Amino acid sequence: MLSRVADSLYWMGRYLERAENIARFLDVNWHLTLDLALMQQSHWSALVQVTGDDEFYGSAYPDYSKNNVIRFLTIDTNYSNSIYSCLHNARENARAVRDLIPIEMWELINVFFHIIEKEAKDPVEVFENPYTFCDEVKKRNLMISGLANDSMDHDEAWLFFNLGRMLERADKTTRILDVKYFVLLPHLQDVGTIVDVVQWSALLKATSSFQAFRHRHGKISPGMVTRFMLLSHGFPRSVLYCLTRAQGYLHEITGTRVGYFSNDAEKLLGQLCAELSFVDVEDIFDTGLHEFTDNLQLKINRVDHAVFKTFFAVLEPVETSTLEQ
Repeated sequence: MLSRVADSLYWMGRYLERAENIARFLDVNWHLTLDLALMQQSHWSALVQVTGDDEFYGSAYPDYSKNNVIRFLTIDTNYSNSIYSCLHNARENARAVRDLIPIEMWELINVFFHIIEKEAKDPVEVFENPYTFCDEVKKRNLMISGLANDSMDHDEAWLFFNLGRMLERADKTTRILDVKYFVLLPHLQDVGTIVDVVQWSALLKATSSFQAFRHRHGKISPGMVTRFMLLSHGFPRSVLYCLTRAQGYLHEITGTRVGYFSNDAEKLLGQLCAELSFVDVEDIFDTGLHEFTDNLQLKINRVDHAVFKTFFAVLEPVETSTLEQ
C-alpha cells in the first residue's frame, strides 16, 4: 500500500473519532450546567483548556461565553480541531481513498459533513440545544464505524483506519477524564457528596459507559471510575483497551509478533501498554490524575509521531557517489 493512501486512511479514522469525542466532552459540561444549575456551575472556559488550544481561542474570541465556546468547538471553520474542521478533513481523506472504502461509507461521511456545514451556516439550534447536535454527531459516527467494521475487507486499509481511531480515542478519553480536573474539580467539602457523584457520573455518560459501569461495579466512586476509564481490559472506550487494540492492528500491519518490535511505533506502543497493564489506580492518584493523564497524552503523541515516521514520512533521497568509468 502506498504511504499516502495509508496516511489518508489513518487520518480519516482519527478525524472521525476526534469529531465524536469533541461532542462527548462538550456533552459533559452541557449536562452539568443543567444538573448543577442552582449551584451556578459554569465552566465553559475550561473546555477550551482541555483541548490545549486556549491560546488560539484567545486570539479569536473576546471572552469565554457559552456561545463562543460552543461555536469554537463545533462549527468554527478557522479552528482545525472543531467538529466542522474534523469532518471536512475526514471527508477529504475519504475522497482520496474512495476506491478502498465501501460506497455506502463514503456517502455517510459526505452526508455527515454537509449536515454539519448546514448547521454552521445557521447555528441557532447548536447554541440553544447543544445536546441534540452532539447526539447527532455521536450517532452518525457510530454508523460509519459500524459500517466500516462490517463492510470493509479487514486488510491493511481497515487496519490503518482502525489504528487511527484507537489512538485518537485513547487520547480523547484521557482528555474527558481531564475535564474532572479543569471543569469539575470540587471544593473539599464536595468530595464524596452527591455533587461529586454527579460529576463522576457525567464523565461516564460522556463515554456512554454509565450503564456498563453500574452493571459491573455498582456504586460510583472516583477510584473505580478512573480505573474503568483508564485501565479496563473489557470496556471499548478505556485507554488500555484502545491502546491494546491499536497494538494489535499495528502488529498485523507489519507482521511482527506481539512482544517483539520492528520499528519505534511498535516499541513505544508496547511499552505504553505494558506500563498501563501494571499500574494501579492508587499510583495514579498518588501522581495526580491530571499529571498522569497529561503524561499519558504526551506518550500517545510520541506513538503517533513514530507511526508517521515509520509508515507515512517521505524519506530523503540518499546521495551516492558514482564511480568514474
